[in-house]
Amino acid sequence: MRALIRLYTALRVLLFFSITGCGSSPEKDPPLNVLMISIDDLNDWIGVLKANPNVKTPNIDRLAQEGILFTNAHCQAPICGPSRASLLSGLRPSSTGIYGQIKDQNLRKGNPSMKTVRFLPQYFKDHGYKTLGVGKIFHNHAPEGVFDESGGRIQGFGPLPEKRIKWDKKGTSTDWGVYPSQDSLMYDYSYAQWAEKQLKKSHNRPFFMAVGFIRPHVPWYAPKQWFDLYPPDKLTLPSYLPNDWDDLPEIAKQIAFKGMMPTTDWAIESGEWSKIVQAYLACVSFVDQQVGVVLDALENSAYKDNTIVVLWSDHGYELGEKGSFGKQTIWSESTRVPLVFKSPKIDVQQSIPQAVELLDVYPTLIDLAALPPNPTNEGKSLLPLINQQIDSTAVAITTYGQNNHSMINMQYRYIFYENGAEELYDLQKDPEERYNIANHEALDVLKTDMRKNLPKINVDWKVGSSHIINDYFKRTSKQIKNQKK
Repeated sequence: MRALIRLYTALRVLLFFSITGCGSSPEKDPPLNVLMISIDDLNDWIGVLKANPNVKTPNIDRLAQEGILFTNAHCQAPICGPSRASLLSGLRPSSTGIYGQIKDQNLRKGNPSMKTVRFLPQYFKDHGYKTLGVGKIFHNHAPEGVFDESGGRIQGFGPLPEKRIKWDKKGTSTDWGVYPSQDSLMYDYSYAQWAEKQLKKSHNRPFFMAVGFIRPHVPWYAPKQWFDLYPPDKLTLPSYLPNDWDDLPEIAKQIAFKGMMPTTDWAIESGEWSKIVQAYLACVSFVDQQVGVVLDALENSAYKDNTIVVLWSDHGYELGEKGSFGKQTIWSESTRVPLVFKSPKIDVQQSIPQAVELLDVYPTLIDLAALPPNPTNEGKSLLPLINQQIDSTAVAITTYGQNNHSMINMQYRYIFYENGAEELYDLQKDPEERYNIANHEALDVLKTDMRKNLPKINVDWKVGSSHIINDYFKRTSKQIKNQKK
């Protein structure tokens, strides 16, 4: 009997080990790679967002149709440096004091909140990832040590002709026209080729690869084939209301001033508006082609089925809608951006209309990669939104300068300035944000509720973060210079 009991026990132990893998814990899924594609100054003019009827972006559209498209995504700052610093640090501009342009080497200078923060690629490196990057990722390329392998960045936004073609004002690279003669001379072409080569290589550990394209940042130059896609006389121009600024507080006009840029009135009188739009669209389609090179390389690689892809732009861009051309305002034209995620863990295609922020990219990638949360992140993972009930009251906040905040949900845009001035727009009745209804007493409760979302921390401008483009911020720049002395 004892022999039978011992045999029975041995058989049970053997069966247990055969089920559990000899007593070891179940194997975890292998880590996923990350491919992050950033595009400079790309507004919502991509096919799937349906903001422009003429634009042709088949590659970005393909990615969106295979993944999750956030149709109401907004940047944390309407200018490159602070927007990218926010996304890559996981911190709001109001928490870091980085409100203006900043060089990569200055990100941590004079800034307690940034002293020890782990930038997004570094966080993946801390968890065993190989980090690779090319092009414009931070404001320049990347701080030292962020990437294990770097393809670098060609400084500037060239190539450039010997003389400007249309516009030659100091303080901006703005210009437009056919140049150069072929795609291979464009900087973004080389960035796409570098990424393609990396995706053909064998990597012995999971990778985080960042590819930063510079078009459609000014100057709006691209080879002729891209201009030919958009005959000027066939284009639909943005809507424009000449007296749009009549109901704005004075501070809004000061912040939105862009003295070195073409005005919409000038563009109409000179006949250049359709040509500017043509040039911007040409640059968008050119960069879409480079995105396609990278996506095709991934599709044909060994990493096809185990790589997360995220695509975003650092801020939007105005093409004459608000009286001028450029960014640096806190209306939707400057704040709304493309944001797309694709992951092996997501087997559904969705378009999600809830307001979300670029600040959410960092924690979402961590969540998708099954890494532990970073407690310093001020954004939130967007994964819970998939197949869940949409929160129409959720807001995305854009900040430009200390204590100037713009927020949007699915119905309203509310703007609160440092001097207490306000703007409010009902997006269902007024999607182009033309009619400021902030003075309607019946909406006081709504404004009070919106103000509850304002950042509680609004630190001073930090040394190394400067802005002298708008007259309004020149005084801040002087303060920064005085701090340096």
